[in-house]
Amino acid sequence: MTASPKPQTPAAASGVSTAVVAEDEAGMRIDRWFKRRYPTLALSHLAKICRKGEVRVDGKRVETSTRLEEGQKVRVPPLRIEAPAPAVRPARPGDAQALQAMTLFEDKDVLVLNKPYGLATQGGSGQTRHIDGMLESLAKGDTRPVLVHRLDRDTSGVLLVAKNRRMAAELGEIFRSRQAKKIYWALVEGVPKPAQGRISLYLAKGAGMEKSRGGARELEKMRVAKHGESDAQHSLTYYAIVDKVAPRCAWLSMKPLTGRTHQLRAHAEAIGHPIFGDPKYGHRPDDEVRRRDPLRAMPEGLERKLHLLARRLILPHPKGGVIDVTAPLPDHMEKSWELFGFDVKRPDPIEDAPDA
Repeated sequence: MTASPKPQTPAAASGVSTAVVAEDEAGMRIDRWFKRRYPTLALSHLAKICRKGEVRVDGKRVETSTRLEEGQKVRVPPLRIEAPAPAVRPARPGDAQALQAMTLFEDKDVLVLNKPYGLATQGGSGQTRHIDGMLESLAKGDTRPVLVHRLDRDTSGVLLVAKNRRMAAELGEIFRSRQAKKIYWALVEGVPKPAQGRISLYLAKGAGMEKSRGGARELEKMRVAKHGESDAQHSLTYYAIVDKVAPRCAWLSMKPLTGRTHQLRAHAEAIGHPIFGDPKYGHRPDDEVRRRDPLRAMPEGLERKLHLLARRLILPHPKGGVIDVTAPLPDHMEKSWELFGFDVKRPDPIEDAPDA
């Protein structure tokens, strides 16, 4: 077993050196490998030295997306590191207990959490508490749990965590090869036709406006793009109506085969049936809906929170067997299901959707 090295200081990065890929680094992209060893290295600088051929793996030129294998030798050129690495934020009291309360499944290699509504998966602008930071409370020496995928802050449900980087790399490959089966539940405005369908679109980053008490602010959102457009990526989702209250709303089960940013939210808007409570995609004020089409208006008192749940995750366990975990409805969705008389034990037709 190859020991994982500690992050390097600027002095250690001043000359040309050769580093060996450790066992728990196998499968990592080279940009993430550099970021792990040199935390304050600017990715723009890394991209530049890769383009110039200064970074090599076993003597060969590489791109920032190149994936590494255990035992490979990485040529590390002089690096421009501008500031010392920031101190790791210590775990907050109660983080470990909070994660334990979220746990749906655990063994020695993986942890499956039920991420609550409103809690970010990773840090970002204005985010002071998030799952990734909370995982620091479960660290053991140099080994800490690693996120395998992510959910939007306001999406609830199944979130997979690896307990070490080697397991994260193996699970990441399972996700990339589309062996992981993901099922989401959503409450959408109106009733889609047909009742079961396939949404195949190209998505690209765009911009939109979000209304708030302080006025409107610009935010990033995905838009439907054309094949061949810059940064356009293909996205594919199967959906099926589980139950409905026509013409107001429908309970959709959705199965994404690709994992694009905001994919399900953008797809729901694209077919004219946005997810209820979504402030970015297709949101219209309740009073406007009641004025234009009273029959389609949602009942008063319904919580306008994003009604999207990562309901179930099924994938092969790298150590053998299958991981199959289901998350319960979050409180706000449970109240809506009760209001509309939806039965969570009802058969889910998305189970018969193709896996490719």
